[in-house]
Amino acid sequence: MARLNLLRFSPFRLNRLAAEFSGALAEDYARFGIDIPEWRVLATLGLHDGPRSAAYVVRCTRTHKSRISRAVGHLAGLGLVERREDEADRREIMLALTPAGRAIYAELVPLLLAREERLLAVLDPGERREFERLLGKIEAGLGLMRCDEEP
Repeated sequence: MARLNLLRFSPFRLNRLAAEFSGALAEDYARFGIDIPEWRVLATLGLHDGPRSAAYVVRCTRTHKSRISRAVGHLAGLGLVERREDEADRREIMLALTPAGRAIYAELVPLLLAREERLLAVLDPGERREFERLLGKIEAGLGLMRCDEEP
């Protein structure tokens, strides 16, 4: 019988790293009363000047639409995100950061980038570039869209 060493199994290792990174980053945005799915919505919308559809956020973040829907509801309740009807397709809901949402996004980005820097400090600059390249290659192989790409 073949055996699997979970600690050497790449999907598990990536998931474990992702959980550690997310937990570390969550410390920064939890103080604003938001959680991981809510931060994903803010981060996706904050990358763009104009509104984006909820479906776009789901595709970009690979987060289930029900979790995104709950996140949007909470963020709207906090006054950080507004829902708009898409004039071209009234069935589609567009999402945009409010001025308060943009302010929190602007405050959080430097904190999160600094934390990312600390988390990746174990890699030298060449290793960082290679790490980014390999992540991109795996993402492309899985057909994952990048948040900076238009749908």
